[in-house]
Amino acid sequence: MSELLDLAESLLGRAGDDEQVEVYVARGHETEVRAYEGDIESLSSATSAGVGIRVLLPGGDGGGRLGFAWAGSLDEDVVTATMDAARDNARYATPDPHVCLARPDGHPAAELELWQGDLLEIPTDRKTELALALEQQVRSADRIRQVSSADYGDEWTEVALASTAGIRAFTRRTAAFLSVSAIAGDGTDTQTGTGFSVGRTFADLDPDRAGAEAVERSTRMLGATKARSGRCTVVFDPRVVATLLSVVSSALSGEAVVKGRSFFAGRIGEPVAVPSVTLVDDPTDVRAFAAAAYDGEGLACRRNVLVEDGVLRGFLFDTLSAERAGTAPTGSAVRGGYASTPGAGCRALLLSPGELDQAGVLARAGDGLFVQSVTGVHSGVNPVSGDFSVGAEGLMVRDGSLAEPVREVTVASTLQRMLQSILWIGADVEWLPGIAAGQTLAVGDMQLSGS
Repeated sequence: MSELLDLAESLLGRAGDDEQVEVYVARGHETEVRAYEGDIESLSSATSAGVGIRVLLPGGDGGGRLGFAWAGSLDEDVVTATMDAARDNARYATPDPHVCLARPDGHPAAELELWQGDLLEIPTDRKTELALALEQQVRSADRIRQVSSADYGDEWTEVALASTAGIRAFTRRTAAFLSVSAIAGDGTDTQTGTGFSVGRTFADLDPDRAGAEAVERSTRMLGATKARSGRCTVVFDPRVVATLLSVVSSALSGEAVVKGRSFFAGRIGEPVAVPSVTLVDDPTDVRAFAAAAYDGEGLACRRNVLVEDGVLRGFLFDTLSAERAGTAPTGSAVRGGYASTPGAGCRALLLSPGELDQAGVLARAGDGLFVQSVTGVHSGVNPVSGDFSVGAEGLMVRDGSLAEPVREVTVASTLQRMLQSILWIGADVEWLPGIAAGQTLAVGDMQLSGS
């Protein structure tokens, strides 16, 4: 910790009298293994380190000029050149009356156990053995013709951030995952399905669960046909719900709101969903894959209630969007690493769970469509207008149970209508890589287009 922070603070000492400086330093390591047909198809192990520097200069008329530069090295000469480049970029930037660096707001940082050092001690051969065993397990299952990929991956990262505004932050985390994609076959019909397992360390991974999921999701889709068009209740799989919440999250960004790119804009205090909906972004929840003690500007992450009992309560702000909105940041700055600048966004979005498991939600739904996967989300879901139309595959629900599989169908509505048509929220919360958790979700009166 002291090494990275020492480097960041040493650069602050080079700031001029009229300059404000923020230094973001990161380093990490990634391992990726892919097994295919009983052999290791690829193996990579890479270490990275770099620095991102923002320099703020006075710009006249009360505004400021912000410059940014980054480099994928922590060598002294490179770091010095990076700071000079950020300073030069600031001189040519357009003045902005709202631009500023984050300032300490007194919110205490949560103490989170996100680092499991034993992951660093796992030898490579154990990682390859796990990937090979997972591939063999799925390939030998009934009706599985092929395994398109069986992957193991892990990573560790450390980040230090310091600024002349008084920010000092250090975070580190570990993560590991398994994924497998199976191809099931029956005559000329083939279907695919994937399975996952994630955790903070090697021992958290469950290959049996990942393999069983891939087999079940592929084999139960064999014989799928188009469904009849009409309106019905749609039950979404937890993975699909996580994807949909990720799209909704962009409409809850303060940056989107101030730019008029959110269907939630101007609706604080209004009912936007059924009363059973409470939506929270809480990066201090250690179950979340993207959990963190500090945000991308060095402010303490915190629990932010966005929708409470169906009523819109707030948005997520980084420092810049908060300045433009005339409010305070919510500790919600996110950034992709040292090569990017911060912006407002979610890290750990969660619908407050209900009391039913998936079987219970299906039983309540009675008849309808269970959506196992969707396509075209980024083109078919618009967080500005709320329009929603995606390709889907899954199984029909009859008398509360999963029935015949269907594919090449479209489900459509609007996000606004869907939030007001939620029937049941599952208790089966599932965290996977990404910014949102998923759980089974039933939405009434959606348009199904098929044959």
